[in-house]
Amino acid sequence: MSDPSERADELGRNLAALRERIGKACAAAGREPSSVSLLAVTKTVPAADVATLLDLGLHAFGENRAQEAAAKVDDVAALRPDAGPRWHFVGGLQRNKVKQVVPWVYRVESVDSPRLARALDTAVGRAREEGTRDAPLPVLLQYSVDGDPERGGVPDGGLLELADLVAELPGLELAGLMAVAPLGTDTERAFAAIAGAAERLRERHPDAVELSAGMSGDLETAVGHGSTVVRVGTALVGDRPLASE
Repeated sequence: MSDPSERADELGRNLAALRERIGKACAAAGREPSSVSLLAVTKTVPAADVATLLDLGLHAFGENRAQEAAAKVDDVAALRPDAGPRWHFVGGLQRNKVKQVVPWVYRVESVDSPRLARALDTAVGRAREEGTRDAPLPVLLQYSVDGDPERGGVPDGGLLELADLVAELPGLELAGLMAVAPLGTDTERAFAAIAGAAERLRERHPDAVELSAGMSGDLETAVGHGSTVVRVGTALVGDRPLASE
């Protein structure tokens, strides 16, 4: 078992390096560093690491497995009862897992179909009746750059139709767009396409201002194309073991 103080030092160094990268990317793009927030992707990361990151000043954490995340939410609450972390769901979400996620999630960043949107809306309504949630659920639409159904995401032709649906559902709040630049593609072209989709979304729904794009290896390019949230795992917490639910 690693020394907790050594791990805290490692996470602190990684976080400082990341903040420096974000600051330089913002400067290169003529943006304020405060215009880009950091979402720490903590899938397969132990609750103790999340507690340390809270101590270091981070507040937003991304999970992509409903069962693992639900247990971690409870564990972190026990370790830091007054910290108030904001948990984001950033992976593909199955409709049969929606009920597990809605009571604790701050935002779902992977809505890519009308069926998932309606399932979330129904679950939010039930949670409000049961007293486990008292506000609409902010969501981001997951945009598919290349339209590949294997990777998830709504293709360009369906984006605004899905946005209109989400905007009408009383349990949901349309907050913006999330996207991943596909591996093996030109990142400049991919993030330009993502930025264009985000602009079209804002034109139709002016309050949908968030753009969650960019990860450990490409956050600079994403910031240059208007990302407001970068989702970083490896560059912050190191390599993580693979896990399945």
